[in-house]
Amino acid sequence: MKATRILLRGLACVLPAVAGAAGLTYPIVDTGQERCYDARSEIAYPAVGAALHGQDAHYEGAKPACRDNGNGTVSDLVTGLMWTRDPGAKVTYDQAVAGARTCRVAGHADWRLPTVKELYSLIRFDGTDPSSPSDGAEGLTPFLDAKAFKFSYGREEDGDRVIDSQFATCTKYVGRTMGGNETMFGVNFADGRIKGYPSGAVGPRGAKKYCALYVRGNPAYGRNRFRDNRDGTVTDEATGLTWQQADSGKGMDWPSALAYAEGLGLAGRDDWRLPNAKELQSIVDYTRSPDATKSAAIDPVFRCTAIRNEAGEADFACYWTGTSHVSAGGRNPAGVYVAFGRAMGFMRGRWMDVHGAGCQRSDPKTGDPAGFPEGRGPQGDAVRILNFVRCVRGGAAVARTEGPPIEARAASDGPGGGPGGFVRRLDRDGDGKVSAKEFDGPPEHFPHLDRDHDGFLSDAEAPPPPQGGRPRPGPR
Repeated sequence: MKATRILLRGLACVLPAVAGAAGLTYPIVDTGQERCYDARSEIAYPAVGAALHGQDAHYEGAKPACRDNGNGTVSDLVTGLMWTRDPGAKVTYDQAVAGARTCRVAGHADWRLPTVKELYSLIRFDGTDPSSPSDGAEGLTPFLDAKAFKFSYGREEDGDRVIDSQFATCTKYVGRTMGGNETMFGVNFADGRIKGYPSGAVGPRGAKKYCALYVRGNPAYGRNRFRDNRDGTVTDEATGLTWQQADSGKGMDWPSALAYAEGLGLAGRDDWRLPNAKELQSIVDYTRSPDATKSAAIDPVFRCTAIRNEAGEADFACYWTGTSHVSAGGRNPAGVYVAFGRAMGFMRGRWMDVHGAGCQRSDPKTGDPAGFPEGRGPQGDAVRILNFVRCVRGGAAVARTEGPPIEARAASDGPGGGPGGFVRRLDRDGDGKVSAKEFDGPPEHFPHLDRDHDGFLSDAEAPPPPQGGRPRPGPR
């Protein structure tokens, strides 16, 4: 029955996706993700009822539609927001706030620094994340429409990493990060994440600098209008989405989350799905946090299961989305999630909130989080593989049964990148071998691949390519 309904809904694809946003004050723009992924690479679209069906690419919402007006502004035809096109030189947070008051692009005097929900409306998940912050920008695709907006990656000559393209918002975290920093939520269009960033001076380095876009129009954008349907569901009349009021009650890996959502029957409906990244972020309440309100960062109309975090504190979970977060070359597709509790990291010898309740991160879709006892990345981000689920239905989403053709990599890319390619691709410290921390596959596979049990992988121990030995596919 569900398969039949999905195919019928798919016929709606002939209509403009923007039409689904009509009459809504907070229309959600689709992520732009058209490809499907497992835990290692791009895959053909799983059929209804098959494993891994129900991910972001299977459901297309209001298509991103930005128009360059030719006068320094960009209009978003879905949200009704108008943007400045060029962020200009990086500025401190205080300068970004003050700049809105003096901005006169295209003769308008009502520009404002966007909220994190307004800015996140621009993110696209057909972008690619650098495999390492030290990588160059060659071959990368930003998580922003770079045809409509002027975008630059961080430049080494400026003392930046390639990922240093964080954009400021006016949304402050109602808590503290990094052991006491006053924090604002920013969107990084270079690596495809929301994180908490310092809004003031930090130590001898002074104030961090950010990119800044200004926005005008649709003052209601980002404001929810929740209605408790008294049947275990909550409808947001601003977005047109209906949500599962309770969560899954337990954590699960990404494939299990997809299966849970696709199999859910609730309130007489069976067309529930795992939300995409932008749908799930739409229900974050940035006025709430475990520190400020002793609650999850979500309206109290929803029910959230309490957990204990890595520091042993009472906290709330992260929740999976159906969106994949893909590294350069289509490698290592992680699952995107949103933190409704503290976003923990291991720094200065202890666990602490490093990015704030309401951030969006990504982690491996399967595996054992115990394999990362001190997190990973510059802030020691806690690896969250067993996340909770809150399902959604409705909105502008229509079913999609196939995407663009899978493009195989060149034969020289082979298993792990051709002769010598596996180690060359993953060897971050240059010691000629791949450690467990450098390995980009499921952590539980590492000891099975390590045939000589020396704690490292060589090219001879590289995992075979997926799909019967064919070259690993990557996005176009």
